[in-house]
Amino acid sequence: MSQLSFLDKLLDGVEVEWLPLGEFGQFIRGGGLQKKDFVESGYPAIHYGQIYTKYGLEAKETFTFVSSELATKLKKAKKNDLLLATTSENDEDVVKPLAWLGDSVAISGDMMIFRHEQNVKYLTYCIKTTEFQSSKKKYITGAKVKRVSKDNLTKILVPIPCPNNPEKSLAIQAEIVRILDTFTELTTELTTELTTELNARKQQYNYYREQLLSREHHSSVQCTLGDALDMRAGKHIKANNINKFEKNEFIYPCYGGNGLRGFVSDYSHDGSYVAIGRQGALCGNIKRANGKFYATEHAVICSAKNGVNIDWVFHMLTYMNLNQYKSKSAQPGLAVSKIAKLPITIPPVAEQTRIAAILDKFDALTNSIIEGLPREIELRQKQYEYYRDLLLSFPKPSDEAA
Repeated sequence: MSQLSFLDKLLDGVEVEWLPLGEFGQFIRGGGLQKKDFVESGYPAIHYGQIYTKYGLEAKETFTFVSSELATKLKKAKKNDLLLATTSENDEDVVKPLAWLGDSVAISGDMMIFRHEQNVKYLTYCIKTTEFQSSKKKYITGAKVKRVSKDNLTKILVPIPCPNNPEKSLAIQAEIVRILDTFTELTTELTTELTTELNARKQQYNYYREQLLSREHHSSVQCTLGDALDMRAGKHIKANNINKFEKNEFIYPCYGGNGLRGFVSDYSHDGSYVAIGRQGALCGNIKRANGKFYATEHAVICSAKNGVNIDWVFHMLTYMNLNQYKSKSAQPGLAVSKIAKLPITIPPVAEQTRIAAILDKFDALTNSIIEGLPREIELRQKQYEYYRDLLLSFPKPSDEAA
C-alpha cells in the first residue's frame, strides 16, 4: 500500500489543518527550580537539562525530587502536557520535547509546559520532524546559548487532522502514534542489537591488536619513535582559511590538534603519513593522512624511515595511547621531543605489513562509517526519520495551490 493511499484511508476524507501551536494550546513558563534543590525523595521534579540527558521522548516518572515545601511554589505539569526545553547549546536540541504521561510534576526554568487537548505523543513526533525543525530555525536567538521564546513558539505550525471534530482527530492521531511507536520500538531494538555487535567487534579488535602488537618477533629491533619516524610539526594557517566545504579535485583536507578540521585550497604534504594531534584535550589522537593534505602547527606529521611500514605505525601509535603523555596544564599538549624518546619494538617489515593488513580489516569492520556497523546504525536511524516524516508530511494550503 502506498503512503498516499494509506493516509487517504486513515484520514477517511477529513482534512488536515496546519495550525499555530498558540491557536490550540497554552504555554506555561517554568522557573524557580535549580539542581541544588534536588532531594533524595519528595515531590517529582524535572530540570530542563535532564530533558537532554535523562529522558527520551516520553516519561511518566522522574529521576529527581524536590521538597514538598518548594513544590508548592513551582509550576507543575500534568498528564498529557508537553514539556519543551527552550534553552540549549546548539540549534538541534533547543525545543527538545518530552511527552509527560505521569502525575503532577514540578518543572524548572528554561522550559515550557504546553497544555493542549491533542495526543501529546503525536505532538512530540511532529516536533521531531524535519518540517518542524526547519520552521524552528528562524526563531532561534543567541550565540553561545540558543533560545526560542514563548511568543515565537506560538507561531510554529503543526498538522492537526480535522480540528473541528476532536473525537475523530484524536482517533487519527492515536493511530499515527501507534504506527510510529511500533516503528520506534523496532528501530531501537535493531539499533541495540547492532550496537551490541559493534561493541563485541571492538573488543575483538582490541584483543587481536594487543596480541599482534605486543608480541616480539625474534628479529625485532628495540629503538625509539624518533629512530623509526621523521616527526615534524605542521604549518600555521589562519582559522578563517579553513572551510567546511566538501573535498574536490582542488580542495584538500586540513588536520589540526583534534584531527580533521575542514578543507583548504592548498596543501603542505603529499604522500603517506600519520598525523598526531599535539594540542588540546584530545591530543595524541592518531589519523592517517594520505595524498595531498594540509597540516597545521597543532599536528605532528610522521613519515616512516627505512624499514618501517606507515600503516603499521598508525596501529602501533593508536595502541600506545599517546594522550597519556600530555602535559598537565590548562591547555594540554604533547612535546615532539618527549614522544620522540618513547621506546618502541619494531618487527621485520614483512611482519609489519602482515600485522597492518589484519588490523586494517578489523579497523574497517569496526570503525569505518562506510563499511562498518556504525554506518548501518546511522542508516537505520535515517530510515526511521524518513518514514516518520513521510507519515506526518500532510500538504499545506500553499502546497495544494501549487
